[in-house]
Amino acid sequence: MNIIDIINKKKNKEILTSKEINYVVENYMNDNITDYQMSSLLMAIVINGMNEAETFNLTDAMIKSGKILDLSGINGVVVDKHSTGGIGDKTSLVVLPIATSLGVKIAKMSGRGLGFTGGTIDKLESIKGFKTDLKTDTFIKNVNNIGMSLISQTEDLVPADKKIYALRDVTGTTESIPLIASSIMSKKIASGADKILLDVKVGKGAFMKNITDATLLAKEMVKIGKRFNKETIAVLTNMDYPLGRTIGNSLEVIEAINTLDNKGETRFTELCLHEASYMVSMAKNIDIKSASMLVEEAFLSKKGLEKFKEFVSAQGGDINKIKVEEDVIKVVSSKEGYVRDIDSLNLAKLCNDLGAGRKNKKDVINEKVGIRINKLYGDFVNKGDILFEVYTKENLEIKELEKNFILTKEKPQDIKIIYKIIK
Repeated sequence: MNIIDIINKKKNKEILTSKEINYVVENYMNDNITDYQMSSLLMAIVINGMNEAETFNLTDAMIKSGKILDLSGINGVVVDKHSTGGIGDKTSLVVLPIATSLGVKIAKMSGRGLGFTGGTIDKLESIKGFKTDLKTDTFIKNVNNIGMSLISQTEDLVPADKKIYALRDVTGTTESIPLIASSIMSKKIASGADKILLDVKVGKGAFMKNITDATLLAKEMVKIGKRFNKETIAVLTNMDYPLGRTIGNSLEVIEAINTLDNKGETRFTELCLHEASYMVSMAKNIDIKSASMLVEEAFLSKKGLEKFKEFVSAQGGDINKIKVEEDVIKVVSSKEGYVRDIDSLNLAKLCNDLGAGRKNKKDVINEKVGIRINKLYGDFVNKGDILFEVYTKENLEIKELEKNFILTKEKPQDIKIIYKIIK
């Protein structure tokens, strides 16, 4: 067996065996297969795809490249949640404490963000004192005592995925549903949870731009989860517009807290309650209608807010110590009309330029900068109204910033926040 034969096999649209896939992953990890050889194979996969068995075997091989988190010390069913990522995506900060307040056990290992704003771990670290580098025994103890804990991903979890993804990132081989599915699911399976909820973002501000591709990805990941005997549900959600009203780490944490306090934006709150309901349904093995009733009651009674405070405190944080930039630029509308479109991708890039995200893995995030959106899709805007505010010390051209909002005379149709559920 050698890498050249395997490359030629995939180039000719043939099916790779489990032994061949294991050979590739093992020998790439020990440097017997070079970057240029692996790049060639990855490009063949991008062009010719992989079938269900190949994708499962690739996921399995990447899981075996490192340790699997042992959660057997946790009492009860452990449910994990993963989002494919989007602009203003602070959903986990609301969904997880609500679900936990209803008895769902959540042991979540998250990565840091490399992109427009930080990942969930980066957002939480904008809370003064919050620690994400907990030892495994403390992590499990917190889940048993509180119901939830979040820690940063360890280096020994799926190291093959880290190495392969870094190569995909610089060789134009990121856009492949089998490669994306195996990358995500290898980390989720290795994280040790019993059941998995996937939030697959769709739209202009997401990696998957259309429902067709997002559906294919979701179905692939659900199949992988089931083959590993993990109940897996995927929720396809709208990412054409920012989630909620904020983009930026501290601002998003504050918005999550306000949402748990029943003061959140309507569409974002709706999404969070739906996802919390699916987590409760999976953990308690009850129908979604019954779970939704429990979630609604917990939300209105602010049990999720109390659980969030308890969780943050247990990991050394103080929610009363979250700082945002004091200097604010107000972007005012020069005309009136309904908000028909928001260039969320451009706003996210602006946040990244201000320091809210990373362009390189070693970049230090400025947690205080970001954007607060005052007028959302479908809102009516009067001339002189504030469209959005930018929290920064930088000097920015306001007229250019206003172009991120498109207004129309007629009120646009309502938008869906959830497109479909895949089981």
